[in-house]
Amino acid sequence: MQTDDNARHAEKMAKIKAARDRMMAGKQGEKGLVIVHTGKGKGKSSSGFGMILRCIAHGMPCAVVQFIKGAWDTGERRLLTAHFADLCQFHAMGEGFTWETQDRERDIAAARAGWEKAKQLIRDPSIRMVLLDEINIALRYDYLDLDEVLAFLRDEKPPMNHVVLTGRNARPELIALADLVTEMEQVKHPFRDGIKAQPGVEF
Repeated sequence: MQTDDNARHAEKMAKIKAARDRMMAGKQGEKGLVIVHTGKGKGKSSSGFGMILRCIAHGMPCAVVQFIKGAWDTGERRLLTAHFADLCQFHAMGEGFTWETQDRERDIAAARAGWEKAKQLIRDPSIRMVLLDEINIALRYDYLDLDEVLAFLRDEKPPMNHVVLTGRNARPELIALADLVTEMEQVKHPFRDGIKAQPGVEF
């Protein structure tokens, strides 16, 4: 009986492999992607930083521009600046969430400075990936001009460079432009039960 089960399983897996091989044979193209991580669930920045670590593992120069959480002392920032500064530039441009600064003009100035740095990094063809962490929040509050950001990504990004944009409430126009969009869905979060943000989980 077990022999029959093993044979059926092997036959099923062989069919799946053949189908996958046929599908993959037609996927030979490469291009620099515009990638958006959005949604109410946790993990948007974490996923972006995971991609940055993959770039580092492949010896690919990369960069991070943090738009909102720049004032935070995060684990990602410590790791990248202490151990991988030769491969990954890290620019913390934000001063905190808007309800912390309570100064719209200051928030706009910080976002503009972050965007100018981002454009410089994205234009550099030697930098293979640029993570724009929490830029979606800056776009949501109109700290940055959406049309300018879209036009730059469409017209000036080098063809083989990847740009990752994170943050809640990604604008529909950005989603339409992007090559890859993931929406994180929140199912449960300990914050609702009175648990604060913790090192290693949130930062």
